[in-house]
Formats: sequence, C-alpha cells, structure tokens
Amino acid sequence: MSLLQTVELRKRFGATRACEGLNFSVERGEFLSLVGSNGAGKTTLVNLITAHVRPDSGRILFEDRDITGFSVTARIKAGIARSFQIVNLFDAMSVFDNIALSVFVRDGKTAKIAALADADIDVRRETRELLAEFGLAAKSDLPAGELAQGERKLLDVAVAYALRPKLLLLDEPTSGVSSAEKAQIMDTVSAVVRAGAVTAVVIEHDMDVVFRYSDRILMMHEGAFLADGPPEAIRANEAVTSILLGLPPV
Repeated sequence: MSLLQTVELRKRFGATRACEGLNFSVERGEFLSLVGSNGAGKTTLVNLITAHVRPDSGRILFEDRDITGFSVTARIKAGIARSFQIVNLFDAMSVFDNIALSVFVRDGKTAKIAALADADIDVRRETRELLAEFGLAAKSDLPAGELAQGERKLLDVAVAYALRPKLLLLDEPTSGVSSAEKAQIMDTVSAVVRAGAVTAVVIEHDMDVVFRYSDRILMMHEGAFLADGPPEAIRANEAVTSILLGLPPV
C-alpha cells in the first residue's frame, strides 16, 4: 500500500491546466524529487496534497484513507507537513522558539504558546534535539530574522519536521543559496529524514541535487507526468533532457 495516492487529480486556473488527471503515488520511505520547468504544475500538486489549494476533481488518499475534504490542519494531524519556497518563519522570535512553537501546536498545547519561556521540560528537550539534528544549536537564541539564507531554509524544514510527519513535502529547499550551502542543506535534510524514516517529496530545480539525493524522480510538464524512474533512468531520458534544456521533446 502506497503512503500517498492521488486519483485523476485535476486543477485548472482559467485556461491553465496546472494538474491534468494526475495519478500520483509515493511509497513509504522514499526520497522522491519532483522536477520540471516553471509552470509545470509541481507546486500546485504539493498545494493540492496539503490542502492549500482545492482540486476541481479527483481524490487524494493517505494511508488508504480519502483525505480530499480534509483541511490543512486535519492533514497535518494525519501526518502531512511541508516547507515553503518562500521561507515562512516568525522572524522576531528566536530560532529555538520557532521550533518549540511547532512542537506545542503538534501536541495541542496551545494554551502555553504565549509563554514559551516557560515551556515544559519535554518540549524544551525535543527542541534542543531538533536544533542539534539540523545543525542550528549554536544559533538557538538568535532571532530567526538574523539567520543567513541557508540557515533560514534549514530552520523552515526543521519547523515542518517538528510536526513529526509521516510525509514531508519540501518546496525548493535550496533556492536562493550558494552551491556550497545547497550541499550542506541537502546533506542535513537527507540524513535527518532518512534517520527518522520520514517519506520526503522535494521540489527542486538543481538537477545535480536531484540526481545525488533522490531514490526516484518524477518529471512534470504542462500539468502532466512526462517521466518517472530512478536517477539513472531519468538522466538517460532524452525527452526530460529536452524539456529541461528548453528544447522541444524528441
């Protein structure tokens, strides 16, 4: 049984076919990359899975349960979390408190959110452990707004990971950072999600990153799937190469 499945999922924005009858599946434990040119439908697919956008038709199944009508909050509770291309943090709050807040929300301890300084011992311990896992322990007391871009990307992933999802969707976790930072970010993210047995779906444009870290690669083009396979098969696929280079498909 797949962890996640979509059945004939469709979404249009006016005349634009963002997702056109997508039958998509993610297996437990996979590190899957979604690739394709801008406008291919990648972010729309992630938005549909996380309920940030509603489908025109089709179904979404998670652990064999139909979650098509679930809200964002209900999907988080079911075990789906995400990070964003544009980092979504509380910049005035400390790095520690950004992660602690995520833990509080996950555990339903909303009554204590206004007083994170008095957070219970379990939350503080878990937050310190997460900071260490993501290499951010030394920046714990800094306001999130003072972090370098690569560190902000890592913190955004850590905040999503703190929800302890079964499925983690990452929208361009290396965008806007240097090549050296990309390797550091992906080494950390890959190590953490694999150690935690979390299934990951990553939208990524840097094909060097995609080929290095993915178990499976799925190529989207004009709202549909063009190719699906392990890195070596995608690397050899001439249609994929043509699209990524801006040439007509062969």
